[in-house]
Amino acid sequence: MVGIYFSGTGNSKYILECFCSEYDPDTKVYSIEDEGAAEAVKNAKLVAFSYPVQYSTVPKIVRDYIHEHKEIWDGKYVFAIATQGLFSGDGAGMLARELEKCGAKVIGSLHAKMPDSIGDVKLLKHPLEQNRETIRKSEEKARKAARLLKERRARKEGIGFLPRMAGLFGQRLYFGHMTKEYSKNLKIDPEKCVGCGVCERLCPMKNISVEEGKAVPHDRCAMCYRCINRCPQKAITLLGKEVVDQSVIEKYL
Repeated sequence: MVGIYFSGTGNSKYILECFCSEYDPDTKVYSIEDEGAAEAVKNAKLVAFSYPVQYSTVPKIVRDYIHEHKEIWDGKYVFAIATQGLFSGDGAGMLARELEKCGAKVIGSLHAKMPDSIGDVKLLKHPLEQNRETIRKSEEKARKAARLLKERRARKEGIGFLPRMAGLFGQRLYFGHMTKEYSKNLKIDPEKCVGCGVCERLCPMKNISVEEGKAVPHDRCAMCYRCINRCPQKAITLLGKEVVDQSVIEKYL
């Protein structure tokens, strides 16, 4: 097995590592941002793929990666993992369908509830201890799913007609258009920004540049919330007007 993931704040990476280490401690895990990721998938037979749901669908950065490397998926057996702050319906199913278009066979899937990474919307925030308990339960769930896969009794969540309808009418029908293209709505407060360059280095899309001592956003935001949750000055927002709570995996472990 090889593990592959996209992760903004560490949730999807962490759950994938738990799953893979339980399945086989020697499993190597790669980000889609790693140069060797595509080659690792190409040389593997079984792949575990983890990603964060956005509005009950697959982020554009993940879809682009899958289809830009469509030749590596043909004939692969894939276990799909969707991390989510809210119920997604068919988060794993959405990933499964994208991979199946490229010739993969999805043999199992998992939904893992995690702390919401949207740091600038107060309604989505929860107390620290609640988030820690959420992660503990999801880790147990991921490890159990790995054991079931080894026994050839793979869990299948988010796949089928009813989950698809739940995802469609729960969020995707109303907000799915927000993931069709990269966002142009990232905002950086020049009064708060000190030009440290953390956001520039972290952005998977190279969407931020430091110019004349200030970070400047462009028009290809993947909405991963990595920069928002890591900015030392809390100067970056996307959906809300101010950062309420920065959510990164290290806070909860």
